[in-house]
Amino acid sequence: MWRIWLIFDPRRALVALFIFLFVLALLIHFILLSTDRFNWLDGPHKPPVVTAPAAPAGT
Repeated sequence: MWRIWLIFDPRRALVALFIFLFVLALLIHFILLSTDRFNWLDGPHKPPVVTAPAAPAGT
């Protein structure tokens, strides 16, 4: 395992790894925010419920 770090610079490799993971996390969160089920900011977008008017009394 230590020979891998002789090929790659550890600082650049770890910085690249952290940047990749951060971008991946942002991408996953934005995908979830674009769905109706998992949008925790706006909530679900359900159409308003339309109810029929009540029948008049005596019919």
